[in-house]
Amino acid sequence: MFTYDFRPKGVCSRMIHIALSDDGSTIEQVSFEGGCSGNLKAISKLVAGHPVEEISNILAANTCGPRKTSCADQLTIGLREASEAAREA
Repeated sequence: MFTYDFRPKGVCSRMIHIALSDDGSTIEQVSFEGGCSGNLKAISKLVAGHPVEEISNILAANTCGPRKTSCADQLTIGLREASEAAREA
């Protein structure tokens, strides 16, 4: 399992902890620090076991209120970074 911590920008959550399969292609686990606890716990459960590519395509460009991003959108950025880092490791 490959782990990665991502600091989101422009949202309420302060950190996203990401665990991927060794090859970086599948999401094993996600957890958020800060943000809307119930919604982010639900997102974490829904994405576990799915391919990074699939979840990134679904959640990318999601917004939150007047913001141009959201915790879900920031997750996609973190997932892509984590996946690339896992492949390079």
